[in-house]
Amino acid sequence: MTSSLNNNEVSEQVAIDSIQVEANTTQESREPEHEQEPESVVGRKRRKTSSIWKDFDEVEIKKGVMKGVCKYCKLQFATGGPQSSTSHMKRHIDKCLKKKLHESTEKRQTTIPFQPSNSDDIWMWGFQYANSDFHKVTHKTIRSDSVALFEREKKVLKKILESVGKISLTTDMWKSSHQVVEYMVIIGHFIDSEWNLQKRVLSFVKVPAPRRGIDVADSIYKSLKTWGIENKVFLVSFDNASYNDSCLRCLKDDLSLTSKLILDGSLFHVRCCAHILNLLVQDGLSKIKDIIFNIRESVKYINHNDGRLKAFCDVVEQKSLKERKLIIDCPTRWNSTFNMLSTALNFKIAFAAYKEREPHYDYAPFPEEWNKVEKVCKLLEVFNRATHVISGSEYPTENLYLSEVWKVKEILDKAGEDEDLFMREMAGPMKIKFDKYWGECNMLMAIASVLDPRCKFHMVRICFPKIYKSKEVAYENIMKVRCSLEELYDEYVALSLAESSSSIVNLDSNNSSSSQVNVVTVKTGFDEIMSIIQESEAISPIKSELQDYLDEGIYIPKSASFCALDWWRNNSMKYKTLSKMAADILAIPISTVASESIFSAGGRVIDEHRSMLNEESVEALIYGGDWFRQKYNVKKKSKYDIDTIMLLQWHDRYATVKC
Repeated sequence: MTSSLNNNEVSEQVAIDSIQVEANTTQESREPEHEQEPESVVGRKRRKTSSIWKDFDEVEIKKGVMKGVCKYCKLQFATGGPQSSTSHMKRHIDKCLKKKLHESTEKRQTTIPFQPSNSDDIWMWGFQYANSDFHKVTHKTIRSDSVALFEREKKVLKKILESVGKISLTTDMWKSSHQVVEYMVIIGHFIDSEWNLQKRVLSFVKVPAPRRGIDVADSIYKSLKTWGIENKVFLVSFDNASYNDSCLRCLKDDLSLTSKLILDGSLFHVRCCAHILNLLVQDGLSKIKDIIFNIRESVKYINHNDGRLKAFCDVVEQKSLKERKLIIDCPTRWNSTFNMLSTALNFKIAFAAYKEREPHYDYAPFPEEWNKVEKVCKLLEVFNRATHVISGSEYPTENLYLSEVWKVKEILDKAGEDEDLFMREMAGPMKIKFDKYWGECNMLMAIASVLDPRCKFHMVRICFPKIYKSKEVAYENIMKVRCSLEELYDEYVALSLAESSSSIVNLDSNNSSSSQVNVVTVKTGFDEIMSIIQESEAISPIKSELQDYLDEGIYIPKSASFCALDWWRNNSMKYKTLSKMAADILAIPISTVASESIFSAGGRVIDEHRSMLNEESVEALIYGGDWFRQKYNVKKKSKYDIDTIMLLQWHDRYATVKC
């Protein structure tokens, strides 16, 4: 009974709806465009299938009369049933000016959408929200862009190297903790056409096993051939690894086949002075291990927890000490041990007072041990200063190092004659190591000091008698330096003449090829006679550039900030050949610090993500970080190479698959 009544009610409602649709269609032309404010339909709504209803509201104008009202301009349009046409409303919405104005406003004032839940999607969402023009790129796109940048900058660098006279190399090996491979970096050091000291990464490659000396030599020579600079190598600076000796022999043989090495290769190998200093100091520190142990354990004990540290700080405040922080060392780095000892020396009163307040503290050094620490720090201060001098890779340092070696020898001699036995025991092995590496004349170091206009030969004459055991040996080495300097200058004169004649030949060949006419030059009798007269009357220069430079007085700079390279640039017109020789000498690095700085980011260079990159990608990133840092004059401000790390981090997100 109830079911039949409901069916009748539905039928009656459908009939009423049909009548209302016909009435609305008939009355549309007679109704004005704007009526009273429409009211929303209350009750059950009919199902809409057209997409037009996202821009229209269906409202009841008067009882039984329905209209479609534009959401933007509020114009009213006749509507029918669910199957009626909406074409007239579509034509309106395509032309509605208020809708277009609304859409342009929304673009300028974007509402914040719901954040995605996935972390990678959140990262992309942040970029898209900050910049509507941002588009996600794939790892393949990033890789291709990085390689394209690398190839572009490689062409620029290759063009620069074509105009360079001589290039000095530093190299170092490094093993990734995430890969069973070993990498080698090669850095070129040279003076550019504007007399600026430059250094560039020329190679960062895997060295194949078993990584013998010949394998390293082959990798270096292959890199030099790639850049086209195998004829421009001045020398190579290695550390003191045993395989480097065989590498040096192989590399010299390879390079000698294509060009003559300077001074027959006697200057080809430079041992890293930073490593030599480290060996000297480590031998000395091994004799005072007990003193270092007590201070190291004292620092560890105080820094163990906040309570001990606060108690020690209270003692420091009570004693009115200026120092506020203890330093712990890294046992494998002697300069950090020196910093720990010199800092602890400022707290020696506080250590003694802290011992009285802390019964479990058993590492406080005795007064006589503090006296030993003070003497050790005075000795190590000389080594520390020398290390800072040779570690500078942004400016020439070769001309400065002879004086530092002289100072090291002087302090070792004094320590060897000290009244305290422990100082003599400490200085003994250090002097043996000094004589092993610097017992013979360090020709390169001496020549560089002569080319410093503030010193000339005065530096050699003062330092050599102190460095070498007897006056006879010192005088003999001074004469060796003089002869080698003259021989080196003669080689540069010969190279300069060869370059001049080569340029003339090229000019003549270009002129003849441009005219495409073979002209035979015939000298007249007058020309031949004039040539004979000029040869007989020609007066050879009394002094060479080298002799003229040495005979002049030393240069006294007006300020403390002096750069020998700047002086030679300013005098390059006066000493055309000698200035080229000076530039090549001053560009020589005396340590491999510049090469090791490429690995200064530690494990972050090739971590577990970057180990999935192929060799080409790794090279492009390492090269790119160095080249763009040099191009835009970005300096390292911390332990980590920020720009290289950021570049690698950008690539990390897309390195989950092997490129």
